[in-house]
Amino acid sequence: MPPGITRRTQTIARHIMTKPASHEPPLVLFESQLSIRTFKLNRPEKLNSLNESMIGLVQPKIEFWKNSELCSVIWGSGEGRAFCAGGDVETVVHDATDPNSRNKAIEFFNKEFALDYLLSTLDKPYIAIMDGITMGGGVGLSAPASFRVATENTVFAMPETKIGYCPDVGANHYLSRLDGQLGTYLALTGDTLTGRAVYEHGLATHYIPSRRIPILLESISALENPTFDQVNDIIEEHRSEPEQSDTFASPLVGPVRAALDFAFSHNKVESIVEDLNALAGHRDPLISHWASKTLESLKLRSPTSLKVALRAIRLGKTQSLIEALEMEYKIAAAFCNGASPDFETGVNFVLVEKIKTGRPNWSPATLEEVSDKIVDRFFHEKSPYLETVPEFKHPFTSGESREYVEYALPTETAIKDMVTGEHPHGGDTGITLNELVSSFENITDSKMGVREKIQEVAARRCELIDNADGNRVWLKWIHNAQLPE
Repeated sequence: MPPGITRRTQTIARHIMTKPASHEPPLVLFESQLSIRTFKLNRPEKLNSLNESMIGLVQPKIEFWKNSELCSVIWGSGEGRAFCAGGDVETVVHDATDPNSRNKAIEFFNKEFALDYLLSTLDKPYIAIMDGITMGGGVGLSAPASFRVATENTVFAMPETKIGYCPDVGANHYLSRLDGQLGTYLALTGDTLTGRAVYEHGLATHYIPSRRIPILLESISALENPTFDQVNDIIEEHRSEPEQSDTFASPLVGPVRAALDFAFSHNKVESIVEDLNALAGHRDPLISHWASKTLESLKLRSPTSLKVALRAIRLGKTQSLIEALEMEYKIAAAFCNGASPDFETGVNFVLVEKIKTGRPNWSPATLEEVSDKIVDRFFHEKSPYLETVPEFKHPFTSGESREYVEYALPTETAIKDMVTGEHPHGGDTGITLNELVSSFENITDSKMGVREKIQEVAARRCELIDNADGNRVWLKWIHNAQLPE
């Protein structure tokens, strides 16, 4: 072989050997199946944590699908063992620590929250498959969905106080609308709910076995321009049956739930801690164990984050979703601008150094040292940490957020209204437990878990009134949640 050809062959061979074997897989996978459009987060090695590139891919697709007559249903899921474990806060903190890139960190939150808001305005069914870890930014993508599907693999949490930050992505709007003080508890402790408990507490609207998800997708895609109710009916057909009748999977029921609502009803974190200290000595071992465990959790959290989170969720109770997102954007920007060093401290401790035990070096280190003035840094319009923050930009789009609980199990408020005669489907006379259960089974078409939910709430929030004729025992609602003796 001539020398020139040999050298040329060797050069080509070296080029082939040094060329990457394959391109990086796409961060988000998009598909069309008849009238259904799907997106799948595809960063499994990072548990599908959202970065700016992923947001940039998803948002224009959602905007296009929202306005497309060919798209009747949107379906969101994640590759691997997570739907989405949160936002890419390591990169955010890295950018925030450098004054030259700090605006980039703030802009990330703006883009993330804008996508969350866009998803909430969809006027067509949006199904979020929470099959796996669904935390932080994953909650932001799933909470706006009209249909939030949990499976036995679902792990739900808003763990921001663990890393010196505060729940965001609209969580202060959504969590504050859960029954009682459950949302406050989840926001402050960062505790996880798993599997069916995510459904039982209204964070998911449906609970199906993971193995049925591909069949569900086929069934939904076969529908032509389905209504919301038709999609609901199809998902219900694939539901999972409870393993044991008349019981909840969640441990946050009964006396423990009453203790939770009692302790977390305060507007000061110190008062919550005081009640938990008292409950740690309760004679009911379920209550005392839960209180002790919760105290230990709160002691590990950032004191500043706890106080900011409590004020935020109290404000979120009366805010629309867009108002809550605007508030959370300012809180995020204040953290980025150094209103507290705890965000950087917590991310480095938990995510970078991956330290599994101990407590980060929070500053201030105690609740007593976190003054109202410090908390004001994150909320007050004249805060020096907010003066230069750009206005929150979000899509100007038609459509309104649907009710978070629309297709979920009945809320405690709805149950109360049925007992007191204020429910649209209720009567003006007393009601028995059996009648209460039957009423909601009729309204929900015997939705899985309805009977268990009604019985748990009635046992905790109602007293029995006997009319002395031996035939009827009425329910009377206890308006002020009481602590078990």
